[in-house]
Amino acid sequence: MLITVMVALGLSNPAQADKILDTVEIFKKSEAVQPFLKSAYGYAVFPTVGKAGFGIGGAYGKGQVYRGGKVTGEAKLFKATIGFQLGGQVFSEIIFFKDKRAYDEFTGGNFEFDATASAVAITAGAQAKAGTEGATAGASAGPNTDTQAKARYHKGMAVFVHIKGGLMYEAAIGGQKFSFTANP
Repeated sequence: MLITVMVALGLSNPAQADKILDTVEIFKKSEAVQPFLKSAYGYAVFPTVGKAGFGIGGAYGKGQVYRGGKVTGEAKLFKATIGFQLGGQVFSEIIFFKDKRAYDEFTGGNFEFDATASAVAITAGAQAKAGTEGATAGASAGPNTDTQAKARYHKGMAVFVHIKGGLMYEAAIGGQKFSFTANP
């Protein structure tokens, strides 16, 4: 099922650069994201991440990593989950690096978020998080409203997602893993 979602998304689309610019513009509209865009050491943008699950789930997306406004390489996102889940979803994700240490950790090869990392959703919808710290839930009303989830860095990184479509029922646990390839 996950492979079908990824093929349908056309992840090998040559217009990746345009998708990334469009994605950054969407995130710029969010008041919660603006301070991070202005002060972050760097960031990674994944314009299209496809996610699907039926008991066991996964997600995949490709993006670019920036430092000082310049592309430094390509990143791939992989996610595996297990638990109650059913459906499919497409979203964009941006990860901000607070400082050089966080950037270097992410771009050092293979990086994995621990179970306590969570993302702030910037579109209408709800989110939930389960990790070693317990369970939490929240909601947001969109990038152009005053109702935004409170965002902050966790271990030098802050993650935001923009839901593009789909429907996913999920009470699962898993982690995101990233690979990085530097530009020649």
